[in-house]
Amino acid sequence: MSKPALPVSATVDITIPVYNEEEVLPRTIKALTEFLEDNLPNPWQVTIADNASTDSTQSVSEMLCREYPGVNYLRIPQKGRGRALRIAWLDSQADIVSYMDADLSTDLSHFPQLIQALESGSHIAVGSRLSKESKVSRGFKREFISRAYNRLINIMFFTGLPDAQCGFKALTRATAEAIIPNIENNSWFFDTELLVIGAKRGFKIASVPVKWDDDPTSTVHVVNTAKEDIKGLLRLRFGGVPQVSPPEPLITDS
Repeated sequence: MSKPALPVSATVDITIPVYNEEEVLPRTIKALTEFLEDNLPNPWQVTIADNASTDSTQSVSEMLCREYPGVNYLRIPQKGRGRALRIAWLDSQADIVSYMDADLSTDLSHFPQLIQALESGSHIAVGSRLSKESKVSRGFKREFISRAYNRLINIMFFTGLPDAQCGFKALTRATAEAIIPNIENNSWFFDTELLVIGAKRGFKIASVPVKWDDDPTSTVHVVNTAKEDIKGLLRLRFGGVPQVSPPEPLITDS
């Protein structure tokens, strides 16, 4: 009689896009690796994706790679969060690719929920700061802009997307390989473009309500980012959403 198949866990790659994060990286990598060791049964690795930092991010990252097994460093000579994710994810051999912001604004306790959603058949799993169950700490201005932007997306594309811009996402590598070559943006709109394509082309998207604390030192320029986002939405609305077919879902025995 043959033995039953052993449970199989998907391998996970966590990308941390960074630009001039020499001060925050040591705390981030320590907290993240300790959390993953204690709470994620899947085999994992962390990739620090450096978007042309001009401070000591590279030397700090290389030191962290020596100190923490499973942490890798990727130098990208041009800025752009989308560019970092494009390169890191398409180069990954993991079953699941993901990312989170370097400041760890989203509570790490939600990360295993993203992975479980993908292992249960979703193509994409996203953290949502806008769900009723979410617990968010941030100023009125950012909260208003975030909700208005998400409402605009859903009015323009009838997608019902939960939260397009939360820096806390995961997707199967097959999904990344299907969608990313069709994404034009290499900066902040990358997230929205990924989700609009996925939602309009039948990819299964899971939403996880999260606890999220705003980083008061964030260098994101809200007005410039909003302009870029609106330009991208208009491009997709009037230029058309690319035709992409969903791959087979990743369903494990774990």
